[in-house]
Amino acid sequence: MNQKQMVQEILALKTKHNALILAHYYQNKEIQDIADLVGDSFQLSKAAAETNADTIVFCGVHFMAETAKLLSPNKRVLLPVKDAGCPMADMADAKSIKEYREKHPEASVVCYVNSTAEIKALSDICVTSSNAEKILKRYPGQKFLYVPDKNLAQYLIDKHDLNIDLFEGWCDIHNDLTVEDVKTMKEKYPDARFIAHPEAPLEVLREADFVGGTQALLSYALHDEASTYLIGTEEGLIHELQKQSPDKTFLPVTDKLVCEDMKKTTLEDLHRALKEGVYEIEVDSTIREAAEASLRRMMEESAQ
Repeated sequence: MNQKQMVQEILALKTKHNALILAHYYQNKEIQDIADLVGDSFQLSKAAAETNADTIVFCGVHFMAETAKLLSPNKRVLLPVKDAGCPMADMADAKSIKEYREKHPEASVVCYVNSTAEIKALSDICVTSSNAEKILKRYPGQKFLYVPDKNLAQYLIDKHDLNIDLFEGWCDIHNDLTVEDVKTMKEKYPDARFIAHPEAPLEVLREADFVGGTQALLSYALHDEASTYLIGTEEGLIHELQKQSPDKTFLPVTDKLVCEDMKKTTLEDLHRALKEGVYEIEVDSTIREAAEASLRRMMEESAQ
């Protein structure tokens, strides 16, 4: 079966099963192109909560599909690649959070959406890179533990002087960005704008012309007047940027910005998921209600 036939079969199976295909911006180009919606974690979470589809096929990593299941517990949620995971999400453990709560009963636990359902269930609220700043800056006197991304938390502390305790977690892709990477590319492209995701280290973010979540980076680069942009996030975002603004130049600030887990999903995997119903996501009933509550609170606060 060639790619054209594969695409036609996927679309037919999607209709047959009343399915919605969601894809993160970091997915392979062909997956982005066939999806019903391409977005960041927050956009895709909202779509999962609002869809009338019977089946959600989530082309992303495990925590994303799990989040969709939490928000749509009565729908079938499929993850095309069973072992597509997120190393940062795996860095947060329940034992550490429980111990922190015992020592700091006055603190609220905030978990990044890049976390497991178990961690969401132990948290007071969930946030994404798109809404963490908007939500947390409303509580300047509140003590927080931010789990698991220390870089995004450090960025919020630096920008708003928030009272946040850091957890030793990070995204391997963004955390490996260096000031030297940025300066090297700026020397080559002195008129370019450098835009960066807040999962990068603080010293890198201080070099940026704009810092924001994935969707904010997209919007900035599309509407800003510059012609060349150095992209400080996973290189998959460049596909959508180039599609929407073909006259501009978008360059990864380093060739290290590739998430292997996000790139695992192929058209063949998507086809198999729709045809065979694999791999279906289930969430333990003992943690589902509490995990969903932290997500629903995020939705409510983000809408304010």
